[in-house]
Amino acid sequence: MRVFIEVVDQGSLTAAADKLDMSRAMVSRYLAELEAWLGVRLLHRSTRSTGLSSAGQDALPRCRQMLELADDVQGITHNLNAAPHGLIRVASSNSFAQSHLAAAAAAFVAQYPDTQVELIVGDRSINLVEERIDLAIRITNDVDPNLIARKLSICRSVVCATPAYLAKHGTPLHPEDLLQHQCLSHAFFGRNGWRFTKNGEPFLVNVTGAISANDANVILQAALAGAGIAHQPTFSAAPYIESGELVHLLPDYQSDELGIYGLYTSRRHMPNILRSLLDFLAGRFGSKPGWDQFLQ
Repeated sequence: MRVFIEVVDQGSLTAAADKLDMSRAMVSRYLAELEAWLGVRLLHRSTRSTGLSSAGQDALPRCRQMLELADDVQGITHNLNAAPHGLIRVASSNSFAQSHLAAAAAAFVAQYPDTQVELIVGDRSINLVEERIDLAIRITNDVDPNLIARKLSICRSVVCATPAYLAKHGTPLHPEDLLQHQCLSHAFFGRNGWRFTKNGEPFLVNVTGAISANDANVILQAALAGAGIAHQPTFSAAPYIESGELVHLLPDYQSDELGIYGLYTSRRHMPNILRSLLDFLAGRFGSKPGWDQFLQ
């Protein structure tokens, strides 16, 4: 299967032979044995070109998956007893990095002293390959199909404001009441439309307000300053709600839940430090994250 994939990727038997450091005759032999085993012709071969047959087109993605799984198993067995070591570059949004990821990175390097974690923080879109990112932590329900995703936790959001703001402007009891308030919006995510459900019934409120920002932490700070009502992820808002600095509003109405994913480029030859960090973060955050305790 590896030979078959390499021939397709390189475009010819000769180029694949050079890449695999074997003779062209050996490449041809391996292809013939695979075709005999499958009982179909995978490639149309001539002196000038090599192309996939219809059976080859169907087989190619499955062969890639099987080879990735084989490499993954091999990586597990090779690294089973090896402690993680080296540097890992991790990208994350500013809000999640400040509220939880920085502390998680500190705990990880304390547990594995031969590791280093470099955090690349920001809300802009990042190309993992071009920017040499080993792992991206993203909060979404629309995972890039070109990346491998592991779900680490969930992200819930709540509406909140300071007691002083509510004392002056009143407390909303229904999502439509938000239309009468200063609502602090994210410049990119749900700027105008805040979505809620209650007992399966959806509500969409086109909120307005004098302040918006492209960073969730900035919105949180504006809410703490009494500027209005914020729609915040619980991983950021929880400590302020628990301390009483913010009030959890509309508790009977739920916002859409998002997944917190660790994204990386390939399972092939997966470094032990990446595997270990994914396991560590999944165990630390989990499906019932500690930051959601105030909702229970």
